[in-house]
Amino acid sequence: MDTFADLLDSAEDWCAAAVEDAQEGRWIRDPVERQVMADITAATNALHGGRQAPFTGDAWQVRMGRIANWAGVLRLAARAGRWELHPVVGHRPPRPAGMAELLSGIYAIGEQGERWMARFLRERRTPAEKEIARAEGFLTGPGSMEDLHLFFYDG
Repeated sequence: MDTFADLLDSAEDWCAAAVEDAQEGRWIRDPVERQVMADITAATNALHGGRQAPFTGDAWQVRMGRIANWAGVLRLAARAGRWELHPVVGHRPPRPAGMAELLSGIYAIGEQGERWMARFLRERRTPAEKEIARAEGFLTGPGSMEDLHLFFYDG
């Protein structure tokens, strides 16, 4: 069984591949990709008021919901651009990596948030604090997916 650490490592690898290929000029985002990324940023505003993750003062439902919201946003983005989301654990991103790989990496964490939320609603079980904190850090704060626009130099 895959662990959350495996999932996070794979998600980071897929996102890093896309960013690296963009920074090295192997992936040049087109206007649709730039707009979709702007829309993702707008739709996933964590409303954290500048606080740094982990958000231990927030209710579990809020924390898991913040993570899970990314999954729905990324599914919509993938449909809008006709990009296919791929499983990331146990797979290397194809190179050059682009929008599908970037979205797949981020989606893996959002989808985990959905699983956590479903389990919480069904069984009132929460994920390990370390896992939710690492997911929050991946998605929110300096150097995270929240800052994704800073990683691209193409406008």
